[in-house]
Amino acid sequence: MVGKYKVITLCGSTKFKDDFLKEQKRLTLEGNIVISVGLFGHSGNDEVWTENTKEMLDDMHKRKIDMADEVFVINKGGYIGESTKSEIEYAIKTGKKVSYME
Repeated sequence: MVGKYKVITLCGSTKFKDDFLKEQKRLTLEGNIVISVGLFGHSGNDEVWTENTKEMLDDMHKRKIDMADEVFVINKGGYIGESTKSEIEYAIKTGKKVSYME
């Protein structure tokens, strides 16, 4: 099957790794191309916290938003941290649809 697939970038705190994986699977099975985070810093990927890595990853994630049609926010318990807030603001500023898990 060849189709036109929507591209969705996941955003949210990396402490919600299990929710990222669950939503990635669900959205993929619904026929979307899903772009996620590369590392889960708040779930054990300590490499995130080395010099300049966090800044690089934050910038990379904005480029992932640029590639997407839509952003899906993993906001378990309503939680949205500073990095995620910045990504949502960027997505809105660049005209992307923003949807939320909760």
